[in-house]
Amino acid sequence: MASQNLGIETKMLPQPNDFVVGLRERKKAKTRAAIQQEALRLFRRQGYAATTVEQIAAAAEVSPSTFFRYFPTKEDVVLFDILDPLFIASFRTQPLELNPLRALRAAFGEVRRILTPEEMKQQHERALLFFSVPELRSAWVAQISDAANLLAELIGDRLGCSPDDFAVCNFSGAIVGVAVAAMMRIADDPTSNLFELVDRSFAHLEAGLPLEGSLGS
Repeated sequence: MASQNLGIETKMLPQPNDFVVGLRERKKAKTRAAIQQEALRLFRRQGYAATTVEQIAAAAEVSPSTFFRYFPTKEDVVLFDILDPLFIASFRTQPLELNPLRALRAAFGEVRRILTPEEMKQQHERALLFFSVPELRSAWVAQISDAANLLAELIGDRLGCSPDDFAVCNFSGAIVGVAVAAMMRIADDPTSNLFELVDRSFAHLEAGLPLEGSLGS
């Protein structure tokens, strides 16, 4: 084949089906983001309890059945973190010479830098909803173990060990713990910057969680 004569590996070239799947996934991601954006806007304007799935679907210009294809419940439209795929991809590409926590902070910083002010605001609003809506709070707490398990898998892959390793599980739990603590501070002071608090929490963990010193209160 001509491609072989030129030294090009055909398997490395994008195939038509791959391109179609890529477009389809991007379209789905765009629709999911639009639904969540309109939902948060409505929650902000009229409250979580007063907002219906039908209203969210209409605002996002989709049918209720389309809404449920993306989000099984109204709770899920808040619980879904649209930044997770970006963070995971960034974490996996961090230089191997970085330890897991440094890699995590670098990935967090990369994602933070590409967010628009509106996207940052949406993330802040999601955090506030977790604490102000009882059913969301309980659902969010149930998700914490999933977050720890995901981190354990990412860290295990990076270190070449099992995600069930005691040290990996413990370390992942510590990361989730300080992130949760940062979000709790948001509930106490809604004017705080969520992203700055989370990064500060990671820095405190990296320093060994000192109770005294230069980090302040």
